[in-house]
Formats: sequence, C-alpha cells, structure tokens
Amino acid sequence: MIGPARRLVVLLALTMLIFAACAPDAHARTVTDSVGRRVEVPDTITRVFAAGPPAGIFLYVVAPEKMIGWGRAPRDIDKAFLLPIVRDLPELGRLTGRGDTISAERLMAAKPDLIIDLGSVNETYRSIADRIQAQTGIPYVLIDGRFENTPAAIRLLAQILGVSARGEELAKASEAIFAEVDRVVATVPEASRPRIYLARGNDGFETGSRGSINTEIIERVGAVNVVEGIREAGGLARVSPEHVIGWAPDTIITIDPAVRDLIMSRPEWQPVPAVRNKRVFLLPNQPFGTIDLPPSLNRLIGLPLLLHALYPAQATSDLKTELREFYRLFYQVEVQDGDLDRLLEGLRR
Repeated sequence: MIGPARRLVVLLALTMLIFAACAPDAHARTVTDSVGRRVEVPDTITRVFAAGPPAGIFLYVVAPEKMIGWGRAPRDIDKAFLLPIVRDLPELGRLTGRGDTISAERLMAAKPDLIIDLGSVNETYRSIADRIQAQTGIPYVLIDGRFENTPAAIRLLAQILGVSARGEELAKASEAIFAEVDRVVATVPEASRPRIYLARGNDGFETGSRGSINTEIIERVGAVNVVEGIREAGGLARVSPEHVIGWAPDTIITIDPAVRDLIMSRPEWQPVPAVRNKRVFLLPNQPFGTIDLPPSLNRLIGLPLLLHALYPAQATSDLKTELREFYRLFYQVEVQDGDLDRLLEGLRR
C-alpha cells in the first residue's frame, strides 16, 4: 500500500508530465532569415524540405543527411556524383519555381521539420513563405540566393541546421574561389575580356539577358554578356539567329553536349565569330549544371572552369585538382581520373 508521502510524489510527477505535454515546445528556438522574418524552429532539425531546385542543391551541399526528397529527382547519370544516401530519395515536387507541384496536404504528410528556400527574397517570396507557414504550421525560412551572398547564405543555413562547422568550411572555400576570380580578372585588361553568349534550350536560342541570375556567373568572371535589348529587367528569353549574328560573340558557352554539336554543325551558326574560331565551350553538368540549371552552389565550380577556359595564361591553378577537391568538399564524393577527364573534355578547344 502506498503511503501519503509516496502518493504525493507520484501526483507531482504526473502533474509535471501533463504540464510538459501541454506546454509549448521547450526545445524550440527562434532564427532570423534573410528578410528579417523571425521564425521559430525546432532545436534539433532532422527533416528538411527544399522549396525549389536551388534550395535543394543548397541543402544537399550543406546537410545532405537532412534531405527528405528532391524537387526533381537526379538523372541516373548524375547519381555516381552524389552521396548514396540521397540518390534514391523520392521526387516530392516544389513550392517555388516554374509552377507549384506539391500540395499543402502532401507537404504536411512528408512531415518536414523545416522548409527552406534559396533565391530571390522579394515581397512575392516573403508572401509565399508566410502563406505556406500559416497553412501548414511548418516553419519556413528564406535565404538570399544572390551569388555574392553565397558565403553568408551558407553560414546562415548551417547555423539554422546545427552544422556550423561544416558551414564555415564551405563558406571559406567559397570565399577562396571568389578571391581567385578577383585576382585573375584584375590581371586582364577590359578590352581583352571575352564577349560571351550563353546557349540554352534545345537549339541554343534560349539565353539570359544582362543582369539575369542565369548569366550572373558570366559577368562575375569579368566577361561581357552580349545579350542586350531583350528583357532588360533580366531573365530568360528566346532569341533568333539574327540576334546572335548581330551580337557577334567571340565565345559561346553551354552545358548541353547536343547543343554544342548543333552549334558547330548548323549553317545558321556559322557566321558567328565564336563558331568560326571554335570557341564554343562545353561546361560539365553532372551532377548539376555549372552555369545555372539551377542557380545555386553548383555555380561555384563554374567560376574556375570559366577562368581556365577564358584566361588560360592568367589562371595558373591545377584545374583537375581543383575540380576533384570541389567534388570532395561540396558534393562529398571522390571522382576518378577518367571521370575528371570527361568532365573537363568540353573546355578543350
């Protein structure tokens, strides 16, 4: 039989358990995202949903173990360049980008601890974040995806996810890449810098106008994006062969082997100086594009690739070693020599 003192102890213990169950989460914390929104998140975050493709790559690089799925599943040819734990994660769809493809109900069923988005942080995206968070009760943070903000963005997400040590390593590596770009570009007179056309789409006649996030990397290496008079506010656009001939780029870049072959063989491209002089560079696109597609941390390796293609005399680092180290640190995979040679093949004129 339990005595009065013992009954009191048991009663107090039960009362504390009931209070704990009804009280707000004592292990929650508040973080501030890139637009100043104060968002309450769990102290320990293990399941994260990326709102769009740029956020998906960002999450993969910073904390792949916290991914619950892809906005668009990787192709089979990409999987060898990804960690085994993410290769076969489900394709869940996205909240932002070209069309919403996941419902609030399916999102809630996936049970993420957090939603992240990387990219524009204007009022439109703030409104989306507020609406989705209110509908689902899932905390939603916005992270500024401007290229120049990359180190700060990495540090912010790493701090939110509780992986600050990895975030600091990645941020410092990003800063080193930007510093090397600045060093090389400073040695090249403006008059000697290339005039570039970015060839996208199935036929090469989709491109990004000046100021576009899709061509940000071109301007970051000191080159001139020749596309003007088309969508002056920035963004993707369809252009004609006459446009490209009139712009007369001395260099064309693409990440699609079929597009490069088409450019080199089709008659409408032959008047373009870049084609006549065989300055059509193919940058790798495994596991992600290195120019855009999507515009995320994958663009960082595009910088040294472009430096070596455009300024071979000034870019003195060992590109093969640099590529290997990038894949090791950012994608956490070891790339064999044969695969490295294949990835770099398109930069040979």
